[in-house]
Amino acid sequence: YEEIVALSANNEVLPTEILRYGAYICLTDGARKAVAASDVGPLVKRLGLQNEFEAEGGHPTEAVAFLQRVKAVPGDIVDNGLLEASAIIHVASPASPVVVEFCREIGRLFGAALKPLILRGVTRPMSYTGTAMHNFAYAHQVTQQPGRAMPNAFLVPMSKTAEWWKKHWLERHTYFLPRYDENGQMINEGHTLAAAAGIACLLRRTYRGVNVPAPAGTYDFLNYFECADRDVPTFHSVCANLRDVNKNPEWKFVREGPSWQGLRVATWAEMFT
Repeated sequence: YEEIVALSANNEVLPTEILRYGAYICLTDGARKAVAASDVGPLVKRLGLQNEFEAEGGHPTEAVAFLQRVKAVPGDIVDNGLLEASAIIHVASPASPVVVEFCREIGRLFGAALKPLILRGVTRPMSYTGTAMHNFAYAHQVTQQPGRAMPNAFLVPMSKTAEWWKKHWLERHTYFLPRYDENGQMINEGHTLAAAAGIACLLRRTYRGVNVPAPAGTYDFLNYFECADRDVPTFHSVCANLRDVNKNPEWKFVREGPSWQGLRVATWAEMFT
């Protein structure tokens, strides 16, 4: 990873501090079978990673997670590595070398013939969120719960179009808010209200690309969600609201990769059953 200041065409400077590094390692069915008998326990222990499946009180600082495929749906962006992934491993740390080493060691299990797809990203300070928006959208957001309480996982990567990144950051900001006509009537909900139903029940985690806009073949955003069984319909309803450009005009500038759904499992071995 490189900590690079991202500059837009209008000299906008985005936050440069990286708070966290993360990666999703996507395994095809063939790769999964090839390494089913492997043991990553020593690697997890050596790097000091905690299993998200047993999370209490939020996301572990040094984290690892194992996800088993339920289904995947194609998106605007063709990505067979994610679409066909039968399992995904998540790793995260405030230290880049931890994530890099974990990905390297996992890659060695497969060899060159079964090289897994690795989606990488970082967490930076929020760009647009003031006090009122923070209190509305984040102050009481769902924290990570044990896998038995919130077993469902969704990975939805996406990128914004070149037209979006040409806009001034102040204009981009407006797409997250409702819009009103001259009489005070709401014209559309914007991103925030379109997604509001998920605030109380969906854990959400987003990694940005190290460089935004991201280079070709990578994503601007890696969006991840967890929820209880009863809240799966809410997740799909929120996605439908966000994709409705009459409610949320921002989505005219969004191109999604495959939407991948999985189950959180407790161990490496369970991921292969």
